Amino acid sequence: MLLIYVWVVASPQPQSGAVRAEMRNVMYHFTEPVAVHIAYLKGELSPTREGGMPVFDDANSFAITIQSARISITTDALVTALNQYALAAADAPIKAVRITTSANKLKIKGRLHSKGDLPFESEGSLSVTPEGEIRVHTEKIKAGHLPVKGLMDLLGETISKLISTRKVSGLRAEANDLLLNPAELFPPPHIHGHLRSISIVGNEVVQEYGSQTALSEKISGNYMAYHRAQLRFGKLTMHDTDLVLIDMDPQDPLDFFLDHYQDQLVAGYTKSTPSFGLRSYFRDYNKLTPKQKSHSSTRR
Repeated sequence: MLLIYVWVVASPQPQSGAVRAEMRNVMYHFTEPVAVHIAYLKGELSPTREGGMPVFDDANSFAITIQSARISITTDALVTALNQYALAAADAPIKAVRITTSANKLKIKGRLHSKGDLPFESEGSLSVTPEGEIRVHTEKIKAGHLPVKGLMDLLGETISKLISTRKVSGLRAEANDLLLNPAELFPPPHIHGHLRSISIVGNEVVQEYGSQTALSEKISGNYMAYHRAQLRFGKLTMHDTDLVLIDMDPQDPLDFFLDHYQDQLVAGYTKSTPSFGLRSYFRDYNKLTPKQKSHSSTRR
């Protein structure tokens, strides 16, 4: 049923104003509790406004367009994202979602708000459609204490009729399956790409995009690198961007939160290259002290 963090759309094409992006071993926060692990990523920061540029202080100013990536999200982070963002509207048909994994199945519990908060639980398998959407094929479902397949046979309904998805962005029903557009299930910056495969590993949902290619940065640790076009952060606008954010502690992933990038930057240090590029050594967000967090926000 409800799924994952992260992302669909047609194969990415280079566009004017796009900043080339590359990442390795990054925990990328959308909110404080919601983060995805980016094992590797090659793609672009694509401006969302014609003639615009990516601006770190405005999460709505750009999308991350994936060419190749491996991205995973824990079920806990996924549940938080669904309940606090995708299903946050008062009239959302599904509420109080909980998700666990069992072998290669997703087990989902919640309440059908559109059916008087009737409790339900389901179990299903994951696959990818030719269009790159996530298909959650429901194999078992109960509403109350009744197996819903029998209930649906009695009522002549399918899941698409039982659970209205009209009020949930990025989620639609097709017969007894749910189809997900992860790019619309999470806060900006939205991440787009053509999903190639999806799997469950432990308590994580793992997505792979494109075919893995070698990263170009000659850095041994964790980083986020941005090149070409224009990029703005704070009072600085880079032309022909040459910016690399490097993890000060490579023993674990670079913990990055766009809402607090300035706090992470201030807690670290920056060096200039001979060609006027910047190499910024970032303190992990989860290692900042409360005093180091300015409570800034890029949400507009």
